[in-house]
Amino acid sequence: MTLSWNQIRANAAKFSEEWCDAKYEKGETHSFYNDFFEVFGANRRNVGVYEQKVKQLNDKTGFIDLFWPGTLLVEQKSAGRNLDAAKQQALDYIVALKPNEKPRYLLLSDFQNFQLVDFEENSEHTFHLSDLKNNIRHFGFIAGYQQLKYRDQDPVNIEAADLMGNLHRLLEENGYVGHSLQLLLVRIMFCLFADDTGIFDKDSFLRFIEDRTQSDGADLGAKLVELFQVLDTAKDKRQKNLDESLAEFPYVNGQLFAERIDTPAFNQAMRTALLQCCYFQWSKVSPALFGSLFQTVMLPAAQRAQGAHYTSEKNILKTIHPLFLDDLRAEFETIKQSTGTQRASRLQKFHEKLASLTFFDPACGCGNFLILAYRELRELELEVLNEKYPRNKTGERQLELDVKKISLIDVDQFYGIEIEEFPARIAETAMWLTDHQMNMKLSDMFGEVFARLPLKKAPHIHVANALRTNWGDVLPPEKCSFILGNPPFIGKAYRDAGQQEDMRLVYGDAKGTSDLDYVTCWFTKAAQYIQNTKAHVAFVSTNSITQGEQVALLWQPLVQDMHIKLHFAHRTFKWTIDADRAQGMRIASVYCVIVGFGCVDVEHKKIYEYETVKSEPHLITVNNLNPYLVDSPYIFVTNRSKPICNVPEISYGSFALDDGHFTLDQSEYDSIVKQYQSAKQFMPRFIGGKELLHNIHRYCLWLNEVSPEIIKSIPPFIEKIEQVRKWRKQSKRVTTAKLANTPSVFAEIRQPNTDYIAIPTLSSENRDYIPIDLLKQDVIASNQIYVIPHATNYHFGVLTSAMHMEWIRTVCGRLESRYRYSSSIVYNNFPWPDVNEKQRAEIEAKAQAVLDARKEFPQSSLADLYDPNTMPPVLRKAHDALDKAVDKAYRAAPFKNERERVEFLFNRYLELTEPLTAAHAQDLAKPAPKSKAKKIKG
Repeated sequence: MTLSWNQIRANAAKFSEEWCDAKYEKGETHSFYNDFFEVFGANRRNVGVYEQKVKQLNDKTGFIDLFWPGTLLVEQKSAGRNLDAAKQQALDYIVALKPNEKPRYLLLSDFQNFQLVDFEENSEHTFHLSDLKNNIRHFGFIAGYQQLKYRDQDPVNIEAADLMGNLHRLLEENGYVGHSLQLLLVRIMFCLFADDTGIFDKDSFLRFIEDRTQSDGADLGAKLVELFQVLDTAKDKRQKNLDESLAEFPYVNGQLFAERIDTPAFNQAMRTALLQCCYFQWSKVSPALFGSLFQTVMLPAAQRAQGAHYTSEKNILKTIHPLFLDDLRAEFETIKQSTGTQRASRLQKFHEKLASLTFFDPACGCGNFLILAYRELRELELEVLNEKYPRNKTGERQLELDVKKISLIDVDQFYGIEIEEFPARIAETAMWLTDHQMNMKLSDMFGEVFARLPLKKAPHIHVANALRTNWGDVLPPEKCSFILGNPPFIGKAYRDAGQQEDMRLVYGDAKGTSDLDYVTCWFTKAAQYIQNTKAHVAFVSTNSITQGEQVALLWQPLVQDMHIKLHFAHRTFKWTIDADRAQGMRIASVYCVIVGFGCVDVEHKKIYEYETVKSEPHLITVNNLNPYLVDSPYIFVTNRSKPICNVPEISYGSFALDDGHFTLDQSEYDSIVKQYQSAKQFMPRFIGGKELLHNIHRYCLWLNEVSPEIIKSIPPFIEKIEQVRKWRKQSKRVTTAKLANTPSVFAEIRQPNTDYIAIPTLSSENRDYIPIDLLKQDVIASNQIYVIPHATNYHFGVLTSAMHMEWIRTVCGRLESRYRYSSSIVYNNFPWPDVNEKQRAEIEAKAQAVLDARKEFPQSSLADLYDPNTMPPVLRKAHDALDKAVDKAYRAAPFKNERERVEFLFNRYLELTEPLTAAHAQDLAKPAPKSKAKKIKG
């Protein structure tokens, strides 16, 4: 199994510490690299050899220090030696190697310094041994990760959207709004592209505006309306005396210019804005992404702030590559390598297969996913045509067919549903523009102009509410190949009444489904739609659907009742919404996943894992993929009110509900104590998550058992109590207003009467361990931490172990990417080990060693102690020892990595909760018989 990045990083820190004094090439190289490969969970003997003999071009024999054919060559020197000379020596070796042996990577080292060269990416990375943990991503290939890169948004698209956004603003401010404005801008968008991409004669639209309209813009609106009528009229049906500047425009058709619109009134500033759009080079703009940017710029700022956004090309490619493109390209490569009489037939059948595929986006917006899928499919078709019609020795192609007939793929293979008309119009138009761009590429390839005008075929974009539409009416499910898209991200608190009704229509009265995110409706409808078909699905979603309570609510019926199988997934990555570049307003980030699934099984499942939420993904192949996006059986962890094991119960700390009046910082605390010494005993330490992690001193008024006489003797207390009473009484919530009758005490008191374990409700995902602490009973816990009374060092030890951390990483909910600890999902479902007294004592001793290690740094906060970059070695060693003790309590054999731990914990969870279903979960994870589960390629 492939190690996770967290474990690799921990291994790297340990390796750096153990080898910090290595110096001698001959004596220590083998041990050094054996251990180095173990950092990444790899056995050096399985991939590379030491002292590989190589005959150089000067007939001298050299010896490569470590050689992994086709992947890695290592040249090792003693400490302090010149690595530039080592690099030249290694390059001489590489030149002498056979082509299939030449490595992608070259690693140079003197034990303390590293230089990694990636010949494929043409990059170099240099760092010190102590900084290995921060550079592990460069060595992902050793662990089995395949690093992938996707194209990002081109700034030219953003500039184009800003130009069109300015024109939109001027028209709207002048009172030209609504449907007519939207249609006008879509048509202008088409004309701008057409002017630069060969649909129109070069700059026809620009010359028409410059030469045939007045400089003050007074007649521009009427001239545009006249042009649109001409574009919608066949040449043989146009008026004979039509102005030649209009007569030269082609007949477009496709219903794009059919509807009559109100004539816009332009002025000089608006005409100048349109001319600025015309001067821009639109041939460089991506129709796929421009439409979304354009729509976003047009939205009011309030709507943008509520989450309007575009999907970047990079994120779309992350979806379509594993959904269909990778398999199609692999199939094509196999055909290309074939020889003999069947090759031409296989190419033809593959080409026909591409033309038979259908694509459906049931939340298509401006069509980004459909357009990029179409572009990539046409790009693949061009490669197929290049193989079908190769050039001869003179560089010419032997082409008997008309170039207009050899392209089999067209826009009518693409279907979408969009709730608003304007983005649907953009989608249609952008599909035609993309089609034209691809036709121009085809023209360049075969030296013959190919333009599909007038337009005869159109994408099937339906304006409707996808959640209230029968998808089969748009595209019969048996004819659908792939479903893809980016449905709306709307959490429970932000849904309007119509969206609430949408969810009710999808889920009915199913228990708990009102807590699901809105996006889950598309997953459920897609699962229903593809029943008894071979269609594959992939949606982008917020990561909440693979975490916490939503996993069981969404995926359990999909897996168990609809027999859905997960095919691939991108684990959590950060998607920055940048919806208002022109205004400079930065909108919050979204943490996303991409999940691919179908009713048919596939032989190999794929997980795209991210070292950090901002990094590029690394691909790993796994045996099974469950809805938590880990390589484990299909298991669902549901809300539970009590622990499944015999351990102390957990709860939140106390809830003040005081508008902050009961809380005191250090200066206010000191001021009151200075005046009233007796007040000190009624203002104990008050700990929430922030205070626990960062050692912040905060206090509270704790007066629930204090007599009125004492309270009255301290005027600041009376003042604060009155403020709480007024605030509670003014509340519109009945329960809060009622609490105004007892204004001197917390609304909910759950303070333990023993010392207790404190767990922050939120913690950074970058930490190897959530900082958990043991607190005295006189420290008041707020509702921002969980408390476990009657807990011992044993409980502390297990909860702060690697085993518990893996459970947290897998099943807990997240806020953005931070861990959101919970009682009902995480703690109450955690499968504790079944320990004997000796094992319990061992864990208690190792847990105490962790606490003792912390005490060596009294000035450091838990956040500092558990920062991966600053964690003291003594604390790291104490945790390593504790991890081993806890691991042994679960089983004698050591766990090789986190995924083994997760799989073990899931199996133990089933044994504890549903013993009879444990075997069933294993069966769900098994691939179906091959006769029923052939891998679908397209």
